Amino acid sequence: MTHKAVLLDTSFFLRFLNDSDPLFKNADGYFRYFLQKEITMMVSTISIAEYCVGGDVHELPLRNLQIVPFNLDHSKRTGEFAKIAFDSKKKGILTVNTRNIIPNDTKLFAQADCEKAVEYYLSSDTESNKIYKLLSQKAAPKFQFIDLNTPYNETFGLLGL
Repeated sequence: MTHKAVLLDTSFFLRFLNDSDPLFKNADGYFRYFLQKEITMMVSTISIAEYCVGGDVHELPLRNLQIVPFNLDHSKRTGEFAKIAFDSKKKGILTVNTRNIIPNDTKLFAQADCEKAVEYYLSSDTESNKIYKLLSQKAAPKFQFIDLNTPYNETFGLLGL
């Protein structure tokens, strides 16, 4: 039996590793929930690269993370996702704030879609969520986008006792 997994994006780590961030409490709640439920937490080498622009790789909780390198299968699915995103942006169906990150969003979504265990993708990036919603209509990714703005107990239907 495959354990469930979640792919955590860069925005998750930016909040989780900054206890003065307004979303720190939510990020910490998800982190603890995933540990408790033994849901494997994955991070892409792409997110690590993004994090390292302003931080150090050793700040990441690597002993609790499975690192996912970007591979050929991810590349093929990225092409499909990126084509949908770029075509939709060109047609005015997708409006995202000035953004050169569409390729990274689609790469991360492709990894989440290709990795068998991944059931969730956790992010606080609202622009990324727009791209996910578009892809959900046109390419049916197999994972659920979780918005970090929503506390874990609401996402998973748990009573806050």
